[in-house]
Amino acid sequence: MNRKRIQRLWRDEGLRVVHRKRKTRLTGIGTAVGAMCPIRPNVIWAGDFQFDQTEDGRPLKLLNIVDEYTREALAMDVERHITADHVIATLDRLAALRGYPSYVRFDHGPEFCAHAVADWCRTSGVGVIFIDPGSPWQNAYVESFNGRARDELLNGERFDSLLEAKVVQRLAHRLQPRTGRTRRSACSPRPRTLRGRPVSNPNQHSHSAWTTKRGQATLNVGPPEL
Repeated sequence: MNRKRIQRLWRDEGLRVVHRKRKTRLTGIGTAVGAMCPIRPNVIWAGDFQFDQTEDGRPLKLLNIVDEYTREALAMDVERHITADHVIATLDRLAALRGYPSYVRFDHGPEFCAHAVADWCRTSGVGVIFIDPGSPWQNAYVESFNGRARDELLNGERFDSLLEAKVVQRLAHRLQPRTGRTRRSACSPRPRTLRGRPVSNPNQHSHSAWTTKRGQATLNVGPPEL
């Protein structure tokens, strides 16, 4: 059967190839502020996703939110799937505890670019900073936290279930910095106080877990504060 006969059969049967219009990817429209450095806590929250899996091969998705000034991990939620509604619920939970930030910094993931997240930011008076596509270094603080969390937590654990992953995550999240950063930030001078609490010794390393060492979030295993 040659090509002309196939074309004749297609024409007689009224068949045709439907040319579907290619969908354009939704990108976020944020605030053009350039390379902004926070000057105090609760100014810029940075969010990003991480991925892992349980022993049976099913995916795990982690939503990490970091305060860029204190380098503190505000949230580390673990679910099988995380949607824009979950992102909004996490932001609402953090805002109820700490107040609304001035800005949030995201990449162009569909969960962050969703209209629901944009509506939440507009009604809450929170500005959105979207990094350039393919430029993760513009979200350096949360990317640094992701790397440390991968090396010091995720790579050292084997999760048999989603429940076990949530328990380990909550246990690690309880070990939060309560005294401040250990080294001076390259972006701004070290604060004498952190979240309203005085730093007793600026050169003393915190015995809490998530602190900063040379601009990177690190997990220090030590006794939790009582």
